[in-house]
Amino acid sequence: MILENLLRESLVRALNPSFCDLDNESHGHNVPENSETHFRLVIVSDLFDGLSRVKRHQLVYKAADEALKQGVHALAMQCFTGAEWAKNPERLSSPPCKGGMKKDPR
Repeated sequence: MILENLLRESLVRALNPSFCDLDNESHGHNVPENSETHFRLVIVSDLFDGLSRVKRHQLVYKAADEALKQGVHALAMQCFTGAEWAKNPERLSSPPCKGGMKKDPR
């Protein structure tokens, strides 16, 4: 949980979210057990007000820079303003890994 904690702390410090749900989805990918390489993020921050989806993602990537450099391979994200979140937005789920699952025979 070293990278997960680093990622979460960096996001909270930089974006001051009112909600931050970070899920380690590495278990669903063809990586060693207990890996911290693939994450899914749902984050709500007033810093996203007036920003496009691309600009919101850029803020998240900037905040996550150190964790990305240390081995986070993939970060799927949904970024909402407080007003958007209050409308009960749809939370998307990640599709299965196309690179093969560990449990799939080769």
